[in-house]
Amino acid sequence: MTLHQNGTSGSNPEAEAPQRLLFVEDDRGLSRFLCRYFTDQGYQVEAAHDGAGMRRLVAGRRFDLAVLDVGLPGREDGYALARELRRDHAIGLMFLSARQEPLDRIVGLEIGADDFLVKPFEPRELLARIRAVLRRLPGPGGPPQGGARRIGFDGWMLDLDARVLRDAQGRVQALTTQEFSLLSVLAQRPGRVLTRDQLLDLTVSRSWSPYDRSVDVMIGKIRRKLGDSGPDGRIRTIRGMGYMFSPGP
Repeated sequence: MTLHQNGTSGSNPEAEAPQRLLFVEDDRGLSRFLCRYFTDQGYQVEAAHDGAGMRRLVAGRRFDLAVLDVGLPGREDGYALARELRRDHAIGLMFLSARQEPLDRIVGLEIGADDFLVKPFEPRELLARIRAVLRRLPGPGGPPQGGARRIGFDGWMLDLDARVLRDAQGRVQALTTQEFSLLSVLAQRPGRVLTRDQLLDLTVSRSWSPYDRSVDVMIGKIRRKLGDSGPDGRIRTIRGMGYMFSPGP
């Protein structure tokens, strides 16, 4: 069963055309509130309460961002549905969860989520985070396409405007929006050590805690995709401080 609400009232400064949000949330009261709130903010909003409802919606419509509750009832939790969306659709992903353990955020980032917010939350914070994710996504409402700001290193080409990373043969290397943002932040500051707190602030607009390993998880995934390992890798760990993008060998 799904809850469906569309609207274009209010104003959304992030895009000329309303962007489409999909909420997958089994709490129907919260689901109704989210639909009303984000419709008033100028977004087109739809909601599903389980995996079957989500599939019906994404089969016939394009969404810019899906916001999934982790603790859905039944055999398919939010993580399972996110893996399915990441595999089959070009869509931003964000998690809502009552779980506060750092491991839950790490699992979400490993799946490829762009952000993770713990319940209970302030609606204005969720709005700010959704806007931040949508700004980082390619396409309408996201960064401009086809620009010429590019950074080359070790045969790779990081196109900051098109938000793609290409190898020496011109093939696109799949990065999540958050991975791309993290790599671009480092690559644009070669030789500068950035702390985890700075990296989180520059990529997802939130502060770091000593138990938050999300930056380390993303760095590890980026390194594997680049084949970047060892002390002479491009992304270097500066012990006790953070990470640095090395401008040369």
